[in-house]
Amino acid sequence: MARPTRSNDWGFPRWRGYGSKSEAVEVRSCDRHGCDKPGKHPAPKAPNHPDRWYFCEAHAADYNRRWNYFHGLNAEEAAAREADETSSANGYRSAQHYGWGGPGDGTRSRDEMKALELLEVDVDASFDEIKSAYRRLAKANHPDTARDDADAALRFQAVQAAYDVLRNSEERRNGQR
Repeated sequence: MARPTRSNDWGFPRWRGYGSKSEAVEVRSCDRHGCDKPGKHPAPKAPNHPDRWYFCEAHAADYNRRWNYFHGLNAEEAAAREADETSSANGYRSAQHYGWGGPGDGTRSRDEMKALELLEVDVDASFDEIKSAYRRLAKANHPDTARDDADAALRFQAVQAAYDVLRNSEERRNGQR
């Protein structure tokens, strides 16, 4: 009488992972004619259609390079689809004001951006440029030099506050504070 062979699933510890099978794993080959590499990358056969081709990485890249998203649509349908998808994608742009949402690379706060605007310097200005702009505007708006201008004192205070904001942020960046 022949004795049946045991699998690795008996006893403790299990010798293979839970949920793994002892049967052979089926590998799908690339759907491109003549290619015998595994087809791991699905690609649609037609727009908005559930059927898929399965290509190897090289053939999937070639297929995507030549893919025409508007294939089979006339000019009006293509324009309507593009307008619909553009309008839904532009919904994210309307929320831009919640973030950094302005010029610059995102390293400056809104207060710093307002201070740079008040000092009339570029967003990517160095601290030396900021300092020279502050000195120029402070000299022009100082109450002692502009005695006949009633708003000069207010402009001087605004320029000084803007410079203080930028100086403090520069000190924080350099680790001096």
